[in-house]
Amino acid sequence: MKLKVYADRLSQPSRAVIIFCKVNGIDFEEIRVDLSKRQQLASEFKEINPFQKVPAIVDGRFKLFESHAILIYLACSFPGVADHWYPADVSRKAKIHSVLDWHHSNLRQGAAGLILNGVLAPVFGLPLDPQAASKSEKLVSLSLSKIESIWLKGNGRFLLGGFQPSIADLSLVCEILQLELLDEKDRSRILGPHKKVQQWIEDTRNATRPHFDEVHDILYKAKAKFQSQRSVAANGERESSIKKVLPSKM
Repeated sequence: MKLKVYADRLSQPSRAVIIFCKVNGIDFEEIRVDLSKRQQLASEFKEINPFQKVPAIVDGRFKLFESHAILIYLACSFPGVADHWYPADVSRKAKIHSVLDWHHSNLRQGAAGLILNGVLAPVFGLPLDPQAASKSEKLVSLSLSKIESIWLKGNGRFLLGGFQPSIADLSLVCEILQLELLDEKDRSRILGPHKKVQQWIEDTRNATRPHFDEVHDILYKAKAKFQSQRSVAANGERESSIKKVLPSKM
């Protein structure tokens, strides 16, 4: 029975799982769970993931959720997955786990909070929260610095000094790509100082092409949509200011 992947490509962990499957030639059926329509709250999906989050997989009778657990399962269960993704060597494997564990309480927490409170909240019927977004941005910036000073140390182009990407590289890079949804000046302010991170993102993109760009296409389209909305809002504010000034000048 074909592997089923329940995902929304606007979800960064979902993208990591889909890209992994495509890069490694894993035959799967992608089933979209539209977060903007709250489809993850449906009773049918709750039977697959009681926490009602994406991604989740069903492999025969086996159900699994949490993206890192899914990536590990896929790397271990499907033939043909290259060793560099999740090495057989116990010490290298443990190092990858250390990155993944760190990710959840640092980069993941910061990036998810920043994008939700600074961009996506209205999509889910919630108000934007600039104060929470600012707090999350600080955690993102700190996390990017830690990636450069700790996880990207070594001779290799990838995390932990690797010369080829692991599941940790894919997971963290997909997380950082979510910053594409920010206003360009904000994104540049956050990512600009981190040249080593920018090169690592590009190396991971190149190592997983063409699937990386194809899976992220929905994110790039969302970015363009949000940019258009910001431009319209900015123009509206300028026109409103002009109208307020003009009567006093006449």
